[in-house]
Amino acid sequence: MRRWILLICLFVASLPAVTTRIYSSDEIQYFAYLRSLWFDHDLSFENEYRYFYDRHIGSSDGFRETFLELRTDTGRRINFGTIGCAILWAPFYAAGDLAARASGAPRDGFSHPYLAAVAYGSACYGFLALVLAIGCAGRLGYDGFPGAVAVWLGTPLLFYMYVAPPFSHACSAFAVALFTFVWLRVRGNWGPRGMALLGAAAALMVMVREQDVFFGLPVALDFGLWASGMASQSPKSKAQSLLAAACAFAIVYAPQAAAYKIINGHFGPHASVANKMHWWAPHALQVMFNPEHGFFVWTPLALIALAGLFLPPRGAEPRQVLVCLLLMAALQIYIGGSVESWTVAGGFAQRRLIALTAVLVIGFSRLAASAAGHGARWALGAATALAVYWNIALSAEFATGLMDRQKLEPRKNAYDAVVTLPRMAPSLAYRYLFERSSFYKPR
Repeated sequence: MRRWILLICLFVASLPAVTTRIYSSDEIQYFAYLRSLWFDHDLSFENEYRYFYDRHIGSSDGFRETFLELRTDTGRRINFGTIGCAILWAPFYAAGDLAARASGAPRDGFSHPYLAAVAYGSACYGFLALVLAIGCAGRLGYDGFPGAVAVWLGTPLLFYMYVAPPFSHACSAFAVALFTFVWLRVRGNWGPRGMALLGAAAALMVMVREQDVFFGLPVALDFGLWASGMASQSPKSKAQSLLAAACAFAIVYAPQAAAYKIINGHFGPHASVANKMHWWAPHALQVMFNPEHGFFVWTPLALIALAGLFLPPRGAEPRQVLVCLLLMAALQIYIGGSVESWTVAGGFAQRRLIALTAVLVIGFSRLAASAAGHGARWALGAATALAVYWNIALSAEFATGLMDRQKLEPRKNAYDAVVTLPRMAPSLAYRYLFERSSFYKPR
C-alpha cells in the first residue's frame, strides 16, 4: 500500500510538468474529433483545422494542402486519426468546459482550459497504463513496481505524457495495457463474461490506434490453442465465449465504424493510408537498430526489458503467455517496419512502440526477479540508471532544440547529455517551470 501511495503522490507532484498546448498535425487531428463532436455535433473538421492554421500552429504548406484543400469522397476534410482518444479525453474535456465557465475563458472548445484538459487527460492515461502494467506483472507473479518506474522514466512514454501529451501514444499505452490486463485475467477459462470484456477492450484499443489491432493476434492464438485442446468445455460454450467477444467488439467499435463511414464514405481509414504500407516489413531491422532512428538506440531500456521475456518460465508461469508477449513485441516491430514513414522523423524516438509499455514492464519485472546475487542486481540497476538518464537527456535535448529533430546523432547527443545539459540544467529547469513558453518562440 505504501508503494501505491508513493507512486500516486509522485505522479500528482509531476502534473505541473505537463505541457498544455497543441502544436503538431497529429495532435490537431485527434483533438479535432473531440472538439467537433462536442461543440458542432458533427465530424466536419474545417473550422478546427482553420483555427490552428490561422494561429500558425498547423502552419506548414503540407498541412494546408492536406487538411484545408483535399477532401474525402464525402466532401469532408481528411482526418488520419481515430476517435478513441476523443472518447478517452471526453471526461477531462467536460472538466475543462466547467473550468472555462468558472474562469471566464472563452467557451469555444479551443481556449486554454480545454487544451489543458486534454493534456492532463493523456498524462493520466499514461500513468494508468503503468498501474495496469503493474497489475499484469502481478498476475504472472512478479513485482511490477520497479519495472513501472523504470519504463515511466526510461522510455518515450515520459515525453508523450509531459512534453507532447496530445498525441495518441499515452492513450494507446493505456488501451493496450487494459487489453493485456483483461486477457491475463480471463485466459484461465475464457468464459463469456470475460470474453465480452476482452472484446470491448480490444475495440477501444483499435479505436485509439489502428495499428494496435496486432496486439490482438497473439491473444487470438492463445484462445485458439485453448479451444482446440480443452476437452472439458463443450463446443457450444466455446462458441458462446467467442460470440460474446465478437458482439462486445462490434458494439464498442460502432462509433469508429460510423465515423469512418461519415468521413470517408466507407467503413475504413482514408484510402491514402494503404499507400504508406509495405507489408513485407522492409524496415523492421532499421526500426530496431538504425543508428539515427532505431528503437534500441533511442530507448536502450527497451532492450533490457525485452531481454527479460526470453528468460525461461519460473515455477508455474505459463510458457504460452511469454510466447504471446514476445509475439506482441515482434508484431509491433513488424508493423513499424512496414510503414513508409518508419523513421517517425520529427517525432521523439520510435513513438509508435510506446504501445509496448505493459509488455516492457512485464519483461523488466521478470529480469529483475531473476537477478540473483548482489552483483547482478547492481549491474541491472546501473544499466537501468544509464538508460533512464539517456531517455531524460534526449527528451531535454529534443524539447530545447539541442538535437536535430529529424534524426539522432549518437556521438553529439551523448556529448550534450554528459557535458552540455548538466551546465544548462538550472536554467532549463527554471524555464520549464516558470517560463515554458520561451521554448516555443521562433528561433
